[in-house]
Amino acid sequence: MSRATRRIRDLAGQLIAYESESGAGEPSEVGTPDGFHVSEKLRPHLAMLMGSAGFRALISRALALASAEVPWLRAVHVKADGSLIRLEELGGRLKPEDFLEGKVVLLAEMLGLLVAFIGEDLTLRQMREIWPKFPLNAWDFGNGVTNEKTK
Repeated sequence: MSRATRRIRDLAGQLIAYESESGAGEPSEVGTPDGFHVSEKLRPHLAMLMGSAGFRALISRALALASAEVPWLRAVHVKADGSLIRLEELGGRLKPEDFLEGKVVLLAEMLGLLVAFIGEDLTLRQMREIWPKFPLNAWDFGNGVTNEKTK
């Protein structure tokens, strides 16, 4: 069962765009495809929170859920350290919009699972730590997402 609501998908898309546009997306490993920097930035922070095995389980489940919607993701695998392999190869074979869709769905599933497991507050706190300039203050995973400032 997917926990990636439309609102979480919107956030995932905006976060990937933010990483791409801001130049903030410096991959932690050579060969990380453009746009998956987000999961690579999350990996060390979440591994500290839940351990390497916990992060690997999280991303593996997110990948399984995302693969149901985006079939090309079935060829992607999770390494023992939680990093993803075969993305660069697949990205070169797909249309950019199809590759972007897969990245958004995968990140949305990951964020949806995080919210389910550790809660909205802790998920947002982790995201603020990683992306302090990304506007997260008005995001509400449960009841609706807005990008408007609260009064």
